[in-house]
Amino acid sequence: MAVWQILLGVCLLLLWQGGVTRGWLDKFFFSRPSDVMERVWKMFAGGTVWAHPAVTLVEAALSFSIGVLFGVTFGFLLARNRWLAALLEPYVRVANALPRVVLAPIFLLWFGLGIWSKVARGVTVVFFIVFFNTYRGVKEVDTVLLNNARMLGASERDLLRHVLIPSAMTWIFSSLHISIGFAIIAVVVGEYLGASRGVGYMIAQAEGVFDTTGVFAGMAVLACVVLLVGVGVGRLDQWLLRWKPDREPSARQMG
Repeated sequence: MAVWQILLGVCLLLLWQGGVTRGWLDKFFFSRPSDVMERVWKMFAGGTVWAHPAVTLVEAALSFSIGVLFGVTFGFLLARNRWLAALLEPYVRVANALPRVVLAPIFLLWFGLGIWSKVARGVTVVFFIVFFNTYRGVKEVDTVLLNNARMLGASERDLLRHVLIPSAMTWIFSSLHISIGFAIIAVVVGEYLGASRGVGYMIAQAEGVFDTTGVFAGMAVLACVVLLVGVGVGRLDQWLLRWKPDREPSARQMG
């Protein structure tokens, strides 16, 4: 499958290159993949680009870590406390409905142009994704299983450790794959709106001087960062869920 994915990407790039070269696409608006790759190579070879992805990765990592911590904690808390869940439900829905773009200027006023305004914006995105998945994962645990565990003398702590966390782990990790991408998007948009470093800052600077090649080069750097982070999260997912049996039946079971 990886080979086919690479071939599809190469075909799209060749179509893009041919379209610009033959004049079907305006070079001013679309640039060319060859020019973009040359610009990316010069940026990395000259060492001018390294600091920007590093800042974006730090901001995304902080947003992701803080958002996951609070999302999992509050997800478990509200899933296990019906009264508290009923009390906070309208406030959670209202907070989740707030446009994140509207919050960006407020965070800039509160935290300035440093990394923490981007981290705060990323946390607001990651938190709700992880929270709702954790909440649903805990609520989906089989009631019969919980009652049987209680009959055997399991305390609330035992239920949390041996039943709730393993059962909700799949839901939580499914949210992590989504939230890490959204965390990067959130901090990049924050950098685009106001920052002194970062991939979003690179794209905003290139756009300000109508440098289409620079804009696509920044997007290419961002795509590489997202792919590398996605691979890392996937490996972590496989390692933490290595205890889980394969869902697909083996040939012996099917026979």
